[in-house]
Amino acid sequence: MEDSYWRFVEPIWESVSIYDGGEIFLQEFHKATDKQKHLFAAHWAQSEIMNGGLGQFFSNSTGVLAPEAVVAFEVIGMPNCASILASAMNFFGDSYPRDRDTREIVFEKYWEQNGDDAIPIEEQEDLMAVEIEEENGGFEKAANNYANKG
Repeated sequence: MEDSYWRFVEPIWESVSIYDGGEIFLQEFHKATDKQKHLFAAHWAQSEIMNGGLGQFFSNSTGVLAPEAVVAFEVIGMPNCASILASAMNFFGDSYPRDRDTREIVFEKYWEQNGDDAIPIEEQEDLMAVEIEEENGGFEKAANNYANKG
């Protein structure tokens, strides 16, 4: 689809790695255009969150781009998503850890204190799923509208 936001994401999909840590991610990410960066970060975030929730997003390599996803959601016209994600990031402390292992340690401590069945960031988890589907017409509509702005 020619007017799809994906036309901005696809050119950088293979060149921006979320798998090699924060430093490599940021080096590669900053080579992209602003529109590419925003759509790439928002796409990854919504994709992971809708697949397995905020827990999956933060537990997987994709969590490396959480700060960029907050900005991206704001820029593409999804400020509620941006706010919820920023709030969820506070679970990890004052300084958000881009390192996946560090985020995993925070989750493990939470489960040790609250039991294995406890769901971290549950309030934001439920709100985020609704907002991704509904805010500004839903993610795909918001991303396409942003992609098609001059």
